[in-house]
Amino acid sequence: MQIEVAFPVVGELIPTDHAYLLYSALTRCVPSFHNKAASIRFAPINGDRGEKGTSRLIESSRLRVRLPAEQIAVVLPLTGCTLEIGEHRIILRPPVVVSIIPASTLVAKLVTFKHSTTPERFLAVARQKLDGIGVAGEPGIPLVHEGERAGEPHRKVVRIKGRRIIGYPLQIAGLTAEESVRLQEEGLGGRTRMGCGFFVPYRPRMS
Repeated sequence: MQIEVAFPVVGELIPTDHAYLLYSALTRCVPSFHNKAASIRFAPINGDRGEKGTSRLIESSRLRVRLPAEQIAVVLPLTGCTLEIGEHRIILRPPVVVSIIPASTLVAKLVTFKHSTTPERFLAVARQKLDGIGVAGEPGIPLVHEGERAGEPHRKVVRIKGRRIIGYPLQIAGLTAEESVRLQEEGLGGRTRMGCGFFVPYRPRMS
């Protein structure tokens, strides 16, 4: 059984694209994060849109880590850690431990697959990967809501060691409770140890 450990995050700004920077900071604080045998995954830290290229931390900003319940001791040393995220600094407060809750629709901020840079190819590979883990939900790419690209699939870029990796947010609808928990526990696609493929219950945009 996996659990989620949520650390409140204190600070001002972080880079919007902070997946690799955060992974690097976490492994400096807890070197065992590098251990491939450790089933540890984290979500990008949530916040409000800040100045260009940044996110502004808010009261509800959290570092969310998922791992097997028996491995919880691995992440507890993060409590009180100060992390350097690019040019910015954050502090992790004592966490809350919660169960993974099923939801009929899940969404991940960013999912990446090899050689899947177009929306059509991305969705085809997503279908294959979901079938491979026994998840029959319906995948879709959230659309851009504003600006010149409104109505288009929301393409994203994550930078890892200087490389630009193209991916998309991914929404999966029509899940059973068992499928929902499985997808949240396993994630989907590549770079899941760096914040990609981390699914959470979908919450509609408020108008």
